[in-house]
Amino acid sequence: MSKQAARPLKPIQKAALILIAMGVQNAAQVMKNMNDKETEKIAIEIAKLRDVPAGTLGNVIEEFYQLMQANEYIVQGGLDYARRVLESAYGHKKAEEILKHAEAATEVSAFYLLQTVDDKQLLNFLQNEHPQTAALILANLKPGQAATILSELPEESQTEIAYRLATMEKTSPELIDDIETVLREQIGVVFGGDLSNTGGAETVAQILNSASRAAEKNILSHLRNLNADLAEEITSLMFLFEDIVGLTDNAIQRIVKEVDSKTLAYALKATSDELKQKIFKNMSERASEMLQDELQYLGPVRVRDVEAAQKQILDVVHQLEESGEIVLGRGEEEEIIE
Repeated sequence: MSKQAARPLKPIQKAALILIAMGVQNAAQVMKNMNDKETEKIAIEIAKLRDVPAGTLGNVIEEFYQLMQANEYIVQGGLDYARRVLESAYGHKKAEEILKHAEAATEVSAFYLLQTVDDKQLLNFLQNEHPQTAALILANLKPGQAATILSELPEESQTEIAYRLATMEKTSPELIDDIETVLREQIGVVFGGDLSNTGGAETVAQILNSASRAAEKNILSHLRNLNADLAEEITSLMFLFEDIVGLTDNAIQRIVKEVDSKTLAYALKATSDELKQKIFKNMSERASEMLQDELQYLGPVRVRDVEAAQKQILDVVHQLEESGEIVLGRGEEEEIIE
């Protein structure tokens, strides 16, 4: 090991040292989360290590601790926050070194770090970028964040970006490098890793599920003119407000429980009689009568108010699905075990 210690250690050698320092039981728990190839590589390195100097092990443990600190600070408050905290603890030069090591060790992607950037800053950036660049960035954000940003973009940009996102294939390394360069200059984030995530119809469907109803309608309407088959594919992957009619009675009862009658009335103002009856059937007799009366006397309402109410209910639907309380389907009854 003395000869090895004279040279900079490889990342896998450092990982092996950390596992050795953890002890057998803890190391075994960590290695359970590795795939077979990773386990084999790390096991070979552990077997090759002999007589590790205490100073070498101490340096590796210290570096590992600093990397964990950096990653935790990035998650808590973004890169700028991490930099400020680390500079306070270690000084500017050391902080930059730690952040660079964290980037190299964890292969943090540009788009992962973009999730820590303020949405308004990202929105301003995308408004001046080519639709292909915007599509690539949105494809790599969480659907909720992408939906918020897409909903705020101008209507004429929404469709173009959604279309490019839906038809996106593997992105060329050259384009990725160009985008990284621009992002470094404009947003000032240190990037690394593979940024070649793809989009596709499923990605657009996930984003539109969380987007505003106005953005959803605008994008789907224009996409039908551009490519009817693609629009149909995206729609088939989405859960739309009218799809509530296909949910089980138990699911609808759970949804209705979370929504006030005024929101329900606005949302049902422009829906099919079939959906209205399905909702009425899954309410108490008194609540159903009150909702029907409210609908009857509601009068003319603004389209955006109806859309906002439907979006509010769809948000409840997705929250209940995420918590496992309901199962979504498109016109298919789910078997329920009481």
